[in-house]
Amino acid sequence: MGIECGIVGLPNVGKSTLFNTLTAAGVPAENFPFCTVDPHRGVVNVPDRRIDQLSVIVKPERVVPALMTFVDIAGLVKGASDGEGLGNQFLSHIREVNAIAHVVRCFEDDNIIHVMGGVDPKRDIEIIELELCLSDLETAKKRFDRVEKLARSGNAEAKAEADAMKLIMDGLGKGIPVRRIPGAKEKLSQDTFLTSKPVLYVANIAEGDVKEMSAQTKKWIAAVEEAAKLDQTIVIPLSVSLESQLRAMEPADREVFQAEYGINEPALDRFIRDAYRLLGLQTYFTAGVKEVRAWTIPVVCSAPDAAGVIHSDFKRGFIRAETIAFRDYIQLQGEKGAREKGLMRSEGKEYQVQDGDVILFRFGV
Repeated sequence: MGIECGIVGLPNVGKSTLFNTLTAAGVPAENFPFCTVDPHRGVVNVPDRRIDQLSVIVKPERVVPALMTFVDIAGLVKGASDGEGLGNQFLSHIREVNAIAHVVRCFEDDNIIHVMGGVDPKRDIEIIELELCLSDLETAKKRFDRVEKLARSGNAEAKAEADAMKLIMDGLGKGIPVRRIPGAKEKLSQDTFLTSKPVLYVANIAEGDVKEMSAQTKKWIAAVEEAAKLDQTIVIPLSVSLESQLRAMEPADREVFQAEYGINEPALDRFIRDAYRLLGLQTYFTAGVKEVRAWTIPVVCSAPDAAGVIHSDFKRGFIRAETIAFRDYIQLQGEKGAREKGLMRSEGKEYQVQDGDVILFRFGV
């Protein structure tokens, strides 16, 4: 599955540094607005210790983890929906991604310009959200104008489209993102709205706040959490600067550094996993001597659909899915042990694949 998560926010909040740290792409991250004009894409592994556990047992020739693509989108500013700061161009880049990671500045640094003059997470979030709503409102108006005449003539499909656009325009006009408008998502025939996309927040804190957070930083993060509650989503506090340093270190040095800061794992690993889950995705595995591979599928996915992620012929000629739960596979040290204990199940077309399943598909075409 081609999964893309766009990294957005005001200029100079840490977006490009976050992207560089995730992907080691070397995108410029300078101290002035609009340093990043064209979107940059980088593919990263989804951290999953389970694939390492499988590999220890199977000892395959190669290991292929699940992947996500992150897109570094230039900083938006107030007035972006009207073209300020090349806003229309940047907004079109957001339209192409599956989810949004909104980076919010929660640190003070006199050496890094804040385009709004000072740190205020609530204001910054509202600026981005308003610009996305205004852009979507323009999109909804255009779609409404296109189908209105046909809807008045009695065309049922056009009327349904016009009714959906009326609902969406009313909500957007009040500053409500499409994802929060009751019934809006169900009425959309295609997902073209910026504010319909799932969002998570990255609260970018100062390096010194990682070990012991200041009272001011706690207030800033609380403001981000209030915004996140509206979408029932998550906030990931992390120091982009510190994470960048960690990624650049040798493994042994990184362990020492993490221990000093009381870090169990890089916060970026959690960020990647949470972005993956935000999209309603899960992983199943195939495991053989040639390859152990993680496959990305929706949380609700039938066995034939999961097989189709490997190849369309697997879905078309699906016979059965020989399935072992991940825990059983590990406890019984592989397929042979699970089969002997009767824990390798033969599942049919109605089976809903579970996260972590280790599957061997049988098919014929």
